[in-house]
Formats: sequence, C-alpha cells, structure tokens
Amino acid sequence: MNTIDALTKVLEERRNADPESSYVASLYAAGLDRILKKVAEEAGEALIAAKNVEGTTRDDALIGEVADLWFHTMVMLVHLHQQPVWVLDELASRFGVSGHVEKAGRTTSQID
Repeated sequence: MNTIDALTKVLEERRNADPESSYVASLYAAGLDRILKKVAEEAGEALIAAKNVEGTTRDDALIGEVADLWFHTMVMLVHLHQQPVWVLDELASRFGVSGHVEKAGRTTSQID
C-alpha cells in the first residue's frame, strides 16, 4: 500500500471517530467551510515558505508546509467523498500533453 492509499484509509476511518479524540474527525465535524479555511491557510503558509527558500538544497520548512497543504487537501477530498488517488490518475493522464493543449481541452470553466 502506498502513502496516498494508506492515508486515505485513515482519513475515511476518521469519519466516524470522536471529534474529541481525532483532529481529522474534529475537522469533519466542523464542516466543509472549516476544512476549506484550513486548506487556504496551509496554501498561504506554503507560499510564504516558498518565498523564503534559498539555494538548491532541500528546504525542510517548505517541504513541511507543502505536506500540510497536501494533507488538508486530502481531508477536503475525503470529506467530499472523492478519492485522492483520482487526482494522481488525472495527473498521470496529462503526461505527454502540453499544458496549453490540456487547458484548451477542458470541458468546464476552471480558474486559470
């Protein structure tokens, strides 16, 4: 089992957990707006960490903030009954396709 699948399983199990005993369960109990605010907060922190990167070696602050962002994005997806692996499937389907071509081929309006 890979990391995405293992984490998805845990996130799904937390749907029925006591919000007092689980951070993820407390997010689920607070509802989608709270989860979305957390994703936005983590995105902002990742951006700030990226602005502070110096050099070309691993930056643990940036890696940690992006991990937080990905985690909370996975919480959002699972809360909405979406499988995080579907995001990986979508990315895989784009290999070999120009970003301009992929964007032009979208059937729904999306943010640039």
